Amino acid sequence: MQELFHSFNPEVSGFLFMWAILIMFVVMIAIAIERTYYIIVRSNVNAPRFMAEIRKLVINGDFKKAMNLCKSAQNKSLPQVALAALAEADKKEFVDYRAIQNAVDEASLEIIPRLTAKTGYLAMIANVATLTGLLGTIYGLIQAFTAVSVAGAEAATNLAAGISIAMITTYFGLLTAIPAIVLYTIVNTKTTRIIDDIDEHSVKLIHLLTGSK
Repeated sequence: MQELFHSFNPEVSGFLFMWAILIMFVVMIAIAIERTYYIIVRSNVNAPRFMAEIRKLVINGDFKKAMNLCKSAQNKSLPQVALAALAEADKKEFVDYRAIQNAVDEASLEIIPRLTAKTGYLAMIANVATLTGLLGTIYGLIQAFTAVSVAGAEAATNLAAGISIAMITTYFGLLTAIPAIVLYTIVNTKTTRIIDDIDEHSVKLIHLLTGSK
């Protein structure tokens, strides 16, 4: 670990690669925290349980209570889409299937981009961090081979320094890339699940609403 921290010293050849990867590491952590909170805490809801309550209220004709239940969920994704459908259905005595579908589509088009925003950067950081580490490896090997080709007392020292650069940059690049890939997979999987819930339950709600009035 001491050698890893020492590699950030400007006096050490190849320190620029380490700082570049460090910046990516910090950005990756920031995005991961923000996306994890937004997707898992702020936007997620127990879809089957929530929609079961909505269905009961719609069947009983209590649209106002159903809308209030959606509003009580605040900024969670599925309740916002359900609220758009319920609000459109509550406007008129005759429920227009196309009008409700348009309301659901409009709400979904506003919500889904917020769910998927920034997540792709985690995958990008994983790839770029790995490639930056590889670039540092090549730079270190060039220094090592240059040291071998030059005779002198410092040849062994320069050889060791070059190999050290090659190994440390690869290590730190992978240390950044692996968590980024894991976090990307977790966040992306949860995002896909939320979007699937929106698609599934919005269709079911539309069908229920068109037959409830």
